[in-house]
Amino acid sequence: MTAPAQPPPIPPAARAVPPAQTAIVRATVAEAAGAGLVVAGLTVLERSVRQLGRQPGMRVLVASDGTFPLPPTLPTTVEIRRLEGDAEGALENLRAETAGAVTLVAGNMVRLRGDPPTGGLRVTDEVSRLAAEDAIFADLLRGDLGFVARHLNKKISFRITRHLLCRLPITPNQVTLGAAALGLLGCLLLACGGYALMVIGMALAQLQSILDGCDGELARVRFQQSHIGEWLDTLVDDFMNVALISGIAIGLRRSGYSLVWTVGGFLAVGMYLFYNVVSYRELIRQGVGGELINIRWKAAKGRDMKSMASNRSAGLGERLLALGRRDTFVLGWLILAILHAMPVTIVWALIVAGFSFWAALVQITTTDTTTDPTAN
Repeated sequence: MTAPAQPPPIPPAARAVPPAQTAIVRATVAEAAGAGLVVAGLTVLERSVRQLGRQPGMRVLVASDGTFPLPPTLPTTVEIRRLEGDAEGALENLRAETAGAVTLVAGNMVRLRGDPPTGGLRVTDEVSRLAAEDAIFADLLRGDLGFVARHLNKKISFRITRHLLCRLPITPNQVTLGAAALGLLGCLLLACGGYALMVIGMALAQLQSILDGCDGELARVRFQQSHIGEWLDTLVDDFMNVALISGIAIGLRRSGYSLVWTVGGFLAVGMYLFYNVVSYRELIRQGVGGELINIRWKAAKGRDMKSMASNRSAGLGERLLALGRRDTFVLGWLILAILHAMPVTIVWALIVAGFSFWAALVQITTTDTTTDPTAN
């Protein structure tokens, strides 16, 4: 007698999938004092709902007793449930009828990275609102930020994002393109040559470098991060680097400097372009999104730039990486422009571009090692 066919075994990955979770966000009279206050461009309630809605496998129900208006726009994954009659009793009934693990979340809580759904900062008045907003922006200070970004650029960009951009109907991608327009104007002024125009051009490039941080800040505090936004930011930064070096190279020649500086500048541009092509290839191949900082480099023994930048015991690679940070070299080149020492920027660009070119060359020619340091 033939044994009945056995069903195929369930793959380990399938067995490991956790059950769907449900978060019920209270929007009742108990949270009315704080849930409607605006923190970094979003009401506290909308912030809570959007944050929960971005968590994979999370079902979000907004339980409202009609005390105050709900946010005008909510993610499609969010469902609104009206609490009729006794709000507390209706809320308990809603919890009972919801399948899976249920988490009850207060609608007047602001959570930071790492906070559980039930944790965070409670907002009830203007003082707690400002404290929550302070905490949100402080939470944006990543450990891999460079010295210039942490101690200068972010101190300015945070204020612009918090007090201006969060209050405007503007998207992060629009901020990226607007900042790029200012930077491109600066590159054109650099190409004109002459001390005054080159200083003004570098000042505009520095302004673009500061505003370049605003798009990511706005995307994070509004939960508007996107794959397209990551790639747009990367492409714009790379274009601006090439345009900046090209503008300086042309401007030096028009200012009466030797042709060698112009040739050196375009040599650096050529090496940067090669590095950019390899970087885009690696972003796609490694599947790490659109941020160059996530690429694992064979020349760095499989480490990415984020881990290298966070390493406090810096070696030669980490020091060269610091010189190649956009916020560092743009400010440095502005200082050199003011000091009438623009040819030094070409030397700087050649050093960083040469290191980047070497890393890219190793990446495409080395095949006997993995780019993942955690791989067995």
